[in-house]
Amino acid sequence: MILLGIETSCDDTATAVVRDGRYVLSNVSTNQDAFHAKYGGIVPEIASRRHVALLSAAVDDALGRAKMSLAAIDGIAVTAGPGLIGSLVVGVAAAKALAFAARKPLYAVNHLHGHIFAAFLDTDREPTYPFLTLLVSGGHTQLVDVASATELTVIGKTRDDAAGEAFDKTARLLDLPFPGGPALEALARDGNPRAIAFPRYTPGAGALDLSFSGLKTSVRTFLENDRGATARADIAASFQAAVVDVLIDRVSRALNARDYALIVLSGGVAANTVLADAFRALGAKRGVEALVPERRFCTDNAAMIAAAAERRGAVARVDAFALTANPNLPF
Repeated sequence: MILLGIETSCDDTATAVVRDGRYVLSNVSTNQDAFHAKYGGIVPEIASRRHVALLSAAVDDALGRAKMSLAAIDGIAVTAGPGLIGSLVVGVAAAKALAFAARKPLYAVNHLHGHIFAAFLDTDREPTYPFLTLLVSGGHTQLVDVASATELTVIGKTRDDAAGEAFDKTARLLDLPFPGGPALEALARDGNPRAIAFPRYTPGAGALDLSFSGLKTSVRTFLENDRGATARADIAASFQAAVVDVLIDRVSRALNARDYALIVLSGGVAANTVLADAFRALGAKRGVEALVPERRFCTDNAAMIAAAAERRGAVARVDAFALTANPNLPF
């Protein structure tokens, strides 16, 4: 099955053509960083207007790169939520119109489900169920037990800030440019990750919940008291190490509770090299295969939406007239 994927949950206008939920025939993505940088974060109204301006061309580009016509596509997959309501509406409206005009089936995909199956794009590796996913992004941080493509259960999540959000907010404290996460990682490469003993949230024995608001506050307090005495690279590296330590600890706890043959890292923060290396090291230590998506599939993309739609099949298929965007779509 060949699907056209559309992803507009936030500020990336993304389209893709994917065969059999794995083989990426095209993958188009245009970010809006230049439009949001001066505000230090994403402005929802600007994001939705840019999607309106770009999406039609992005669909044509994806089809052209895949050497496919809309008539040759077997279906259309779109992110229905969660995300920014204005951004979601643009993508959903376009997908509905295309599905109706071309008389193609329409598949509604939860953005987070897309991230979970991104690790299997452009690879012959099929999922081994059940597997454990650590999903880490700007808006979500959670551990997911994936019993099958249609049976996904959140077994642990953050109580407050997502890890990606903590990266971005800490980057602002360090006066780093937008987007903050990659800028902080780049700065941390020259720092000592053990220079500052920032706190690690530790719940009770066996618990899988996470928290990063206290860490963020600790960095702010440190900066106020330090007054520039400590190298910013050391602060960035120490903060990053604290986040990674907490995330890896929760994966280790989940492995203690249940036997998994496979663990998967997903979400935008999966592009962080320190986290990815620690995740693979944990897998090697525990004798479990650890998969990390290619960097181009870590951040928001439409290939992962098409992949999730193909794997979820009839569960994801919807009536084109009935589908509405839902910024709070349940997992």
